[in-house]
Amino acid sequence: MTNLEVEVKFYLEDIGDARNRIGKAGGVFEKKEKENNLRFEDEQFSLIKNGALLRLRHTDGKTLLTYKGKVKHPAAGCKVYDEREVTVSDLDEMTNILAFIGYRPVQRYEKIRETWRLEGALLCLDTMPYGNFIEIEGEPGGIRKIAGMTGFDWKNRILTNYLAIFEKLKEKFNLDFNDVTFDNFKNTDIDFKKCLHWFVEG
Repeated sequence: MTNLEVEVKFYLEDIGDARNRIGKAGGVFEKKEKENNLRFEDEQFSLIKNGALLRLRHTDGKTLLTYKGKVKHPAAGCKVYDEREVTVSDLDEMTNILAFIGYRPVQRYEKIRETWRLEGALLCLDTMPYGNFIEIEGEPGGIRKIAGMTGFDWKNRILTNYLAIFEKLKEKFNLDFNDVTFDNFKNTDIDFKKCLHWFVEG
């Protein structure tokens, strides 16, 4: 059993068009749900300094505790993390437990995620507060194949995670908030297509 999460993402100008292409390629729809996420840190912010993430994710009736850490030998051309995840029964009590061992919530972020399966890979159509994306997760060779099957140019792939993307946008546009929520972005005027060159691998 492997705990590696191997993925790439692409920016979507038209999420409906991407959905149609996935369906035509044989993709099978699974579910659509809104995610509410809390990112945790210690007093020294040691997790983010080491490229790691600790979060609680709540969706309809389900809460997941997830740890992601960088790996020493990532797959060529893909973003790779060692991911550990467990379902917890009580969001508030888990937050309390993390506080007792020195981790506190420092950032909230939202996402609407639509998941599909195609040839053993997981495809996620993600509506973020600042734009729409697709994540393709699977085996490295399979990811590239599916990107081609669904009409995505490999040179336009993004390996940056959503929170790091936000930090770049926050810097460039002088955003005065820390939580990546739809409410916070509703009065901003960010055209992510014009920002894409900051993130694509080329």
